[in-house]
Amino acid sequence: MNPSPAKPVPKRAWIRKEDGLSWLMILIGCVIGGAAYPLFLTPSAIAPGGLTGVATIFNYLFHWPVGTVSLLMNLPLFALSLKTMGRDFFLRSLAATVLFSLCIDLLPLKPLSDDLTLNAIFGGAMLGIGLGLILRGGATTGGTDMIARMIHKHFSFLSVGLLLFAIDCCVILAACFTMNIRVALYSLICIYVSDKALDKVLNGLGSSKACYVITSAPEEMTARILKEMDRGVTGIQAIGEYSGEKKKLLLCVVSSRETVRLKKIVKSCDPTAFMFTTDTHETLGEGFGEL
Repeated sequence: MNPSPAKPVPKRAWIRKEDGLSWLMILIGCVIGGAAYPLFLTPSAIAPGGLTGVATIFNYLFHWPVGTVSLLMNLPLFALSLKTMGRDFFLRSLAATVLFSLCIDLLPLKPLSDDLTLNAIFGGAMLGIGLGLILRGGATTGGTDMIARMIHKHFSFLSVGLLLFAIDCCVILAACFTMNIRVALYSLICIYVSDKALDKVLNGLGSSKACYVITSAPEEMTARILKEMDRGVTGIQAIGEYSGEKKKLLLCVVSSRETVRLKKIVKSCDPTAFMFTTDTHETLGEGFGEL
């Protein structure tokens, strides 16, 4: 009897789909964030905090390239942080830092505006979007984040957020003395816009609403939401602490446009219901974005 042939072993993919998407986000983030410097920030000497802000000050004083100086300041920090960073995160972050620095210096882009306000706003927005994509790709561009984490490790009573804020303030103060207070104030605008843009990239645009309804008619309300809106509903048993009455708390996530329709169903089923809504920064799963 001949032995059955062995099943062929499937070839292992060189790179997983998730890893490919992560590296793609890092690449796009480096290009967008790096392009913010030649297009808006460097021509106006706007220092957007962190080590790239320090490098911008050096560029203003000595005409040293921003990306190269930033990279040279980052490399010792990577060496010090090697033990505390996972191998995959370290390699991604190192690659992102090098690529981000190269994009700052080598992208063949000309300034789009000489208006400080426009440069601070649009430069900050592009920088925030780029850094947000890099973070979503599972990497960081090093800089003050590493410094803050190393200080926090030895002085745990100082939060990382507080340390990052303090370092950015020091960069702005340095810009006041080396350049002028006007540019420093525009740098503050750039930092604010950058942080807001970064948060939007990380947390989503908040286009959905989480609706909570406390009602005495949960069955009818749930049935109508499922049938008329094709949205899922989660029921949670709740007790009114003042009255001691048991009621159902219904949770339903809908798009912003569907909230009016949901309110009509709630009012029709139970005019005495209590309802409130909150923004959801990122809604993933059936009926919304892919998890």
